Amino acid sequence: MGLSAGTKIGPYEILSPLGAGGMGEVWRARDTKLNRDVALKVLPEALAQDGQRMVRFQREAQVLASMNHPNIAAIYGLEESDGLRALVMELVEGQTLAEQIGRNAPAGRLKSPSVAPGTETAHQAVSTDDALPIAKQIADALEYAHDRGIIHRDLKPANIKITPEGTVKVLDFGLAKALDLDPTGSDLFNSPTLSPTLSIAATQAGVILGTAAYMSPEQARGKQVDRRADIWAFGCVLFEMLSGKKMFAGDTVTDVLAAVVRAEPEWEALPGDTSPRIRELIRRCLTKDPKQRLQAIGEARIAIEDTISGVGAGLVPAPGRPQGSPLQRALPWTLAVVAIAALIVVAYLWRFAAPAPQGSPVFADIPLPESTSLGSASYS
Repeated sequence: MGLSAGTKIGPYEILSPLGAGGMGEVWRARDTKLNRDVALKVLPEALAQDGQRMVRFQREAQVLASMNHPNIAAIYGLEESDGLRALVMELVEGQTLAEQIGRNAPAGRLKSPSVAPGTETAHQAVSTDDALPIAKQIADALEYAHDRGIIHRDLKPANIKITPEGTVKVLDFGLAKALDLDPTGSDLFNSPTLSPTLSIAATQAGVILGTAAYMSPEQARGKQVDRRADIWAFGCVLFEMLSGKKMFAGDTVTDVLAAVVRAEPEWEALPGDTSPRIRELIRRCLTKDPKQRLQAIGEARIAIEDTISGVGAGLVPAPGRPQGSPLQRALPWTLAVVAIAALIVVAYLWRFAAPAPQGSPVFADIPLPESTSLGSASYS
């Protein structure tokens, strides 16, 4: 059944296409019951016709639908009609972050020499004043989901929308795992940096899941992933907003994945006025070893909030390492107490323990006149 304007899936009437990718086609539709517009993500036929996979997807979708956060696009439910299955989602108006980054691209902007002609568009960096509030809202959304054990797995600028009011909405949260798509036969290898989700048996180790240009090294190696993969992708997104350049690029998906695993970011691409705290934050997010990477996205949120408000000039601490051992953190206070006690003792000794000053005897010979009488004695 082909979809076009006027087609109905349950109570939803198709209005116009919104996009398509590895996770299915997305359409604007009208909810005729509640009289509102929604986004319908029509699931790939391979998933819709697979009973076991649909059971897993429905279970995952229920978890995702339980999330309620202002920076996460909501899932309303599932709908089925004439063999088609669609995920009913909140319709978010506005541009994606990818569109905002590319919108102001000046003519003649030099492209990265590592990118094949025609495979990459010139980008313009988002100003720091705009980028940090956006990044803060993305971090808010990730922190909310991570606290509930949900990982995005496919965070990228194309999955982030910004409403006309400036509110960030993260799309497709957790769907990479829920959909568990088989990319066989797709043309994703012809689009290295804007490729659709690569996903094979997403819940197992030894497979690739994610979008190549924003994959963490452990994803690129097909290893099991956790929330630190989202932290890596967050670092890629923040770097791209500030620099106007994708973190890793290449002529093919294989080249991109090789760069993710081995190459170092072009730190000089960040604007010169990027604060040391934000530079350190991005570096921590993009540490290839997940054990040394920033361990919680909440730390990124705090660093961004402090930078926006001008509070604190320190850098983000190394992940998993407190700022000094308990003894080191107590040492300044201990020294201060000891110094005060020493001053009190010295003052006490000086005031009360010092011996009182005593006069020295003075001897003098005073000759008396002859025949002078002193009492009953007389001297002659």
